[in-house]
Amino acid sequence: MHSPTPPSASAEAGIDTLVDPPVGDALAEVIATARRRAARDGDRQIDTAHLLHSLLESDSGTWELLDGGGAQLGRLLGYLVQRSIGYGLRWQSAVEDSGAVPAVSDQPGGVPGWSPSAQAALELAARRARRLGNARTEAVDLFAGVVSDPECRGAEVLRRAGVDLVRLADRTGIAADF
Repeated sequence: MHSPTPPSASAEAGIDTLVDPPVGDALAEVIATARRRAARDGDRQIDTAHLLHSLLESDSGTWELLDGGGAQLGRLLGYLVQRSIGYGLRWQSAVEDSGAVPAVSDQPGGVPGWSPSAQAALELAARRARRLGNARTEAVDLFAGVVSDPECRGAEVLRRAGVDLVRLADRTGIAADF
């Protein structure tokens, strides 16, 4: 009897076709958590704030890139928690579109369930991983992808928490257009 091959963490997160190189297990879990958070919040798409929230909850590499340490991380998580319970930032049930890329419906190959900005961040993360010679796209690559778009929701949360985005973009090695 032949046992089926278990799906990869990437396949379970629903992202195999989105990135090359494939994502590492930790990043697949970040994405799966962001997907659950979006569904729980009643949002139609994973956006960069969902991704940021999941990154900050689980990835120590992301924490190390922040200058303010624990206090800054606490402020960031506070903004994100406010959003998830319906206070503070008013994005719930609205599609994220920073204008950096066309809306999903206008994109050939747009990915249902992903905001244009979140998809762009993941694609940039894959490019960063390839540039660094990594076999897999990791969580810190996605963080750099979020930071690279100063108009996305994730960047807005970072700014509101007092994060210097220009300095953070420099620390991640991503040239941001600020």
